[in-house]
Amino acid sequence: MLSGKLLTRALTGAASVAVLFTAGCRQDMHDQPKFIPQRGTSFYADGRSARPQVENTVGRGQLREDTYFNTGFVGGKEGDAMPFPVTTAVLQRGQERYNIYCTPCHSRVGNGAGMIVQRGYSQAGNFHTPRLQAAPLGHFYNVIANGYGSMPDYSAQVTVVDRWAIVAYIKALQLSQNATQADVPSSAHVEPLSSIAEREGFPASFADEWAVPPTAATGTPDNQPYVLPGAGSATLGGDSSKTPAPAAKGLPSSAAKY
Repeated sequence: MLSGKLLTRALTGAASVAVLFTAGCRQDMHDQPKFIPQRGTSFYADGRSARPQVENTVGRGQLREDTYFNTGFVGGKEGDAMPFPVTTAVLQRGQERYNIYCTPCHSRVGNGAGMIVQRGYSQAGNFHTPRLQAAPLGHFYNVIANGYGSMPDYSAQVTVVDRWAIVAYIKALQLSQNATQADVPSSAHVEPLSSIAEREGFPASFADEWAVPPTAATGTPDNQPYVLPGAGSATLGGDSSKTPAPAAKGLPSSAAKY
């Protein structure tokens, strides 16, 4: 058997080896052979640690082979078609995304009188005005992706496919306020909102014309609604000397954030 003194020396030696071994590993982890971003190096002849990308390199998720799907433009103009079939699932997804991101300004029915507009934010676009009813599908996609006027872009919050789903749902909202018997199955019946309101026990004012609340900000120097210029116009913004085109029956005049 080892004496107490020899045993102590053996344990001390083993501990020393273990400490040296551990320290060596720890130092290796601290001093990794790597390049620090934006720092120079003598390893490469040009002195740069960051290397130029290989020619034709495409970032993950940035290939974008389908130009229309990713931009909404065809030949430099806003297109007017969906890049994929519109199914019930697509409309349901569009409704969900619309209710999350669009209703604060545009409201659940798309009349531009959302809750924060009622609290004083700039007047939002009313999807039921003749101008936006006639707007191509690519226009709505473009506005969602890039913003317009006081509306910020939602490219970070809404994915490309969800933008198109929202566009499809906006067109469904527009149709819902202008549907005719020809737009529904023969077994269905189209009736005025006023009749439905009375049958459901709502007051007669429930079906009154939509109106932007007086608390909403116009965002124009003359406090007039923001109206997009007509074809060939070189100016933007409100013009108190011109009266905006009348809206469809039962809808307010054009007052748009975009």
